[in-house]
Amino acid sequence: MASVLLVEDDATIRTALTRGLRDRGHAVSSAPTAMDGLRGALEDRPDLVVLDLGLPDLDGVEMLRMLRAVSRVPVIVATARDGDAAMVGALDAGADDYVVKPFSAAQLDARVRAVLRRAGESPADSSVQVGELRLDPRTREAALGGDPLDLTPREFDLLHYLAAREGQVIGKRELLTQVWQIPYGGADKTVDVHLSWLRRKLKETAQHPRYLHTVRGVGVKLVDPA
Repeated sequence: MASVLLVEDDATIRTALTRGLRDRGHAVSSAPTAMDGLRGALEDRPDLVVLDLGLPDLDGVEMLRMLRAVSRVPVIVATARDGDAAMVGALDAGADDYVVKPFSAAQLDARVRAVLRRAGESPADSSVQVGELRLDPRTREAALGGDPLDLTPREFDLLHYLAAREGQVIGKRELLTQVWQIPYGGADKTVDVHLSWLRRKLKETAQHPRYLHTVRGVGVKLVDPA
């Protein structure tokens, strides 16, 4: 069973799809507008979003771009727009699948299951090892040289995000967006403080780094000390 957020302004379609997905074992919540959908996606953290494009307050593609700034939740666009330009635009904006109305609840259910299978195979969900540092996002366990690391949830997310991108310099704005899910504003100091805590737990300092290296004016990268 998956938790699905359905963003659809047509009450008849919303009711029919909600019933069809629930009959197939999914937990379904719904929103009639883009802004309600954004709130639901961020507050309820569904497994997947089904998104109409013709919403009354904001075009669905714009909502999708806003959502992608703060979340990697899988999104299936379900719309009456059948042109190539609409499909390409939605996929480029971050949609994982695109289905044109009319379609059956059975077809949508199959697409939901397929997208979630692909999402479950994502490298973001895989364990990561860099040197003696190992992180497993499925169990939320981290270890250094075989010894468990006592990390807060945010520390784990930050360390895993960097480890999964070994050797890449990641800017603080990207970290605030992807780890803290703050699309606009936010303080770089928040990142600095958490990096300081992580360095302490990794038994290193900013002056003598092993895993976490600051690139002045650019960001931070995680590397294998070896």
